[in-house]
Amino acid sequence: MLAEDTIAVDFSCTACGKIITALTGPSHCPHCHVAAPDHGFPTAEAVKIAEQNDRFRAGMLTGTASDLRGQVVVTAAVNGMGRDFVTAALMAVAGDTEFTPDSDPYGDHGFGTVTVLTVKLFWKIDLYDEELVYGSPDPANPAATRRVLTIMFPSDY
Repeated sequence: MLAEDTIAVDFSCTACGKIITALTGPSHCPHCHVAAPDHGFPTAEAVKIAEQNDRFRAGMLTGTASDLRGQVVVTAAVNGMGRDFVTAALMAVAGDTEFTPDSDPYGDHGFGTVTVLTVKLFWKIDLYDEELVYGSPDPANPAATRRVLTIMFPSDY
């Protein structure tokens, strides 16, 4: 029996996609028996946020993901590179699919790196409340979350 203040977390198996409810990150999936990746299984919430973040980024070009509210900003230094560079950066970020345990330790696809015309850029998605003041009270809920995607040079970070 668990203590009242003990909270189980839902993790998502990266192999079979089944939900694993546990107090701590499991070392193996009880459904398909695959070992957890070196960085562990992501939480079910992180998987949901990753899907939303991917749709939000892709939606910059396709106009889809209208249920995901937010904005895209570039730093002054990136903007100073000119309109063609900014356009190429937006396209690169929208199509980014390279996520590693180092760049995406939580599995939420909230940070990445792209190269535009031999120049390395970072992008980051922050999840805010409705007023863009505090963190979202429910980051996986699009109705309670506003995304801000920032494109920057590593030196801007």
